[in-house]
Amino acid sequence: MAVPKRKTSKARKNSRRSSVWKLNQPALQKCPNCGAYNLHNRVCSECGQKDGKEVIVVKD
Repeated sequence: MAVPKRKTSKARKNSRRSSVWKLNQPALQKCPNCGAYNLHNRVCSECGQKDGKEVIVVKD
């Protein structure tokens, strides 16, 4: 079985793992009705519409 000849340094180990912890920002899309930014496939929290249909009634 292969065994490393030298200890892996902290810098090498941490640079290899550096891209793992980063989180992607969720993709926001504009509501076609009011222009507010929302997550994809969600009811708009400003106007209460989804796919051009009123799903919930939003109190002003």
